[in-house]
Amino acid sequence: MQIPDNILGLIEKYHAGTATAEEKNILNSWYRSFNDEEAEVIADETFAEETLAERMRERLSESIQQRNKLTALKPRRKWQMPAAAILLFLAIGSYFIFFFNSSKQGIAGTNQTQPNLTNDIAPGGNKALLTLSDGSTIILDNANNGTIVQEGSIKVEKLNNGLLAYNVNGKMLTEKDEAFYNTITTPRGGQYQVTLSDGTKVWLNAASSIRFPVVFTGNERKVDITGEAYFEVAKNASKPFKVNTGTSQVEVLGTHFNVNAYEDESLIKTTLLEGSVKVYANNQSPKMLQPGQQSGISKAGKITVFDDADTEEAIAWINGRFQYKSADIQAILRQISRWYDVDVEYKGNLDIRFTGQLPRNQNVSGVFEKLALTGEVNFKIDGRKIIVSPK
Repeated sequence: MQIPDNILGLIEKYHAGTATAEEKNILNSWYRSFNDEEAEVIADETFAEETLAERMRERLSESIQQRNKLTALKPRRKWQMPAAAILLFLAIGSYFIFFFNSSKQGIAGTNQTQPNLTNDIAPGGNKALLTLSDGSTIILDNANNGTIVQEGSIKVEKLNNGLLAYNVNGKMLTEKDEAFYNTITTPRGGQYQVTLSDGTKVWLNAASSIRFPVVFTGNERKVDITGEAYFEVAKNASKPFKVNTGTSQVEVLGTHFNVNAYEDESLIKTTLLEGSVKVYANNQSPKMLQPGQQSGISKAGKITVFDDADTEEAIAWINGRFQYKSADIQAILRQISRWYDVDVEYKGNLDIRFTGQLPRNQNVSGVFEKLALTGEVNFKIDGRKIIVSPK
C-alpha cells in the first residue's frame, strides 16, 4: 500500500499534537477509505513504541488474528486492519489512537469529548492495618522502619522498602508453643507486602486481608485471605502451604500463584505461574493446576479449569498496571473502585469490552481520559463518586 506524502506528513503532525481540525478531517477521510479495517483504541500512551512494536510483530506473525491493544469491542462488529497499515505504524515509530461506535469510525481527537472532571483523585499506595493476636492494631503506613512489635520469640520488622517481615528471634517454636495469629488488612486504595516467618512472600491488593500464624507449627502452613493476594511460597515438602478463602482452598508445596476472591466477583480465580497447586471447593474432587492454567470457582462451588490463562493479566496489579483481555466495563470499574477508593454509579445500559493496559500510578482522571478515547462512554467524577453513562 503506497501512503501519500501528504498523509505521512499529517500523521506526523497528529502524533505531535499539532494537527488542525481540518487536517484531522483529512486523516479521517483517508482512514475511512479502508472499509475493511478493524478500528482500534489504544488508550495507554505509556505503553508506547517498544511494547507496541513487539506486539505488532506478533500480530503479523499470527496473520493478524489477535487483538493486543486497548480496544473497545462492540457486538457483531468485525473489521480487519491490513498488514500494510501495521507496517506503516512500525516504520514511523509511532501509533494511532482509534475509536469506533455505532455510526462511524475515525481518529480519536475528532469530535472527542473529555470526561467531566470536577476534582481529581490520587492512586492508591502502601496502606495497611496490622492486627495483633491481642486485638491491638498498628497502622503500618505510619509505622517507622525497624522493629515495630515483638510477640513471644517473633519479631515484626518494617523494612526500608515498606515490606513487613516476620523473623523468629532466638528459639524455634514447637507445636506445644502458643500460636499467635496476626491479620494484615488493606483498605480500598491500599496495597501491602509481607514476608511470613517461613520466607513466603505475599502481596495484598486493595480491600484485602490475610490472617496467618506468626510462626508455622505442626505439619502444615495455613493462611486465610479475603480479596486478592499473590503468593511466592517458600518450598517445604514436609509442610504444605494452604490458602483458605472461606469457600475454597488452595494447597501447594512451593510455587507462585494469584488468588482473586473478592465477594463482588462472580468467580474465585486461582492463576498458577510456577509449580503446581490443588484447588478444593465444597466436597468436589480437587483440581490440579499446571503453570499457565487458571481455576474458577462459581458461587455454587463448581470448579472449572481454564487452559492458557493470561498470567500477565492476573498479576498485572503487582507490577503497577491494570491489564484487561476482553473485560467488560463493569469489571474494569470494580478494579478502579477498589484502587482509587471511589463509588461507581451507572446510568444507562453499557455493553462494552476492553483489551489492553493502563498504569495504576496516575490520578483517576488520567485513567478515564484514556477510557473516554473509545468514544463509547461518558464519565463524570463528583467527589468520590464516578458516574458512568453511554455516549
